[in-house]
Amino acid sequence: MNRYLDTKKVISLILFILYMGSVWLVAQEAPRKYVSFKAIDGIQVDGMDQEDSWKKADWSDTFIDIEGKKEPAYKTQMKMVWDEKYLYFFAKLEEPNVWGTLKQRDTVIFYNNDFEIFIDPDGDTHNYMEFEMNALNTVWDLFLTKPYRNQGKVLDSWDIQGIMTAVHVDGTLNNPNDIDKGWSVEIAIPWEVLKEANSHNDIPVNEFWRFGFSRVNWEFDLNDGRYARKKDTKGNYLPEYNWVWSPQWVINMHEPEKWGYVYFSDKEVGATDTFTIPEDEHIKWYLYELYRDMIDVDKQAVVGKKANGQVFAASKKILGKKITPIVEYQKDGFVLWTKSPFTNKTLMIKDDGKFLSID
Repeated sequence: MNRYLDTKKVISLILFILYMGSVWLVAQEAPRKYVSFKAIDGIQVDGMDQEDSWKKADWSDTFIDIEGKKEPAYKTQMKMVWDEKYLYFFAKLEEPNVWGTLKQRDTVIFYNNDFEIFIDPDGDTHNYMEFEMNALNTVWDLFLTKPYRNQGKVLDSWDIQGIMTAVHVDGTLNNPNDIDKGWSVEIAIPWEVLKEANSHNDIPVNEFWRFGFSRVNWEFDLNDGRYARKKDTKGNYLPEYNWVWSPQWVINMHEPEKWGYVYFSDKEVGATDTFTIPEDEHIKWYLYELYRDMIDVDKQAVVGKKANGQVFAASKKILGKKITPIVEYQKDGFVLWTKSPFTNKTLMIKDDGKFLSID
């Protein structure tokens, strides 16, 4: 394929991705949101939610299938509170057979049933954290400079210093002779670590961060009374189930622009507060849909265009306002941008996927 597309081919590509973007906006819901309040008592990380803070904290929406199509077999919910030192998570996972085999930290925990947290403090899809744990309280924490689609580095040796975790099993662990009710996890992550990927060093009071929550669940076999992931007749592992708080619409947690919104209220837990997703975020969703289509449909064609210039995409109404995205080609790649009619900011996605909001 000729890397230097003529104008007609570029415009055809833009019209195609605009069509795909309009289908996506009609067919899919907005990411979910949650309000996290300030704790009113000390949290003992023991895997149980017995403190008043946990009793008053709201449960999240029930997890659904990652593609947003199917109801999971077992119920999962989470809740969050915070204080001046830690951000706390509690999750309850229904499961009739609680099992785990992995005991070494920083191994690939999702080869067991697990609970996962993804955190992007500034919402630019770069420099985000991933955390996983299984029913044995074995953890895997890592830092990603970019999503896999953008060939970022995965810092597997990175650890969340000072993290506290605990598991409580409502039943018996690794015992196939009974039926369990499930397991719960409790996690406390120091703000000092979380702020490493944020644009400022303050606790984000009355601000929002982007979070993904996921649960991996496997069908299993028993080998001499021990649990193991189930295989098909050819010896291949059956695919896992991925159940999430806010759907990704594809089997891929590493599209951070689709994660949910957590707002950190300055009010104490038990109070009420509301959070409305800002208008610019709606534009951002649309820009990222165009961006994903650009790099997936014909990445070499888009990145390989060397001549400076702009392609104006067809306008679209978002929240009643006309939005006109622009693809601007530069010597070292491209940028996709538009001017927000709500804030007058320039909203931009660079060719490496990083989002910028410029006054």
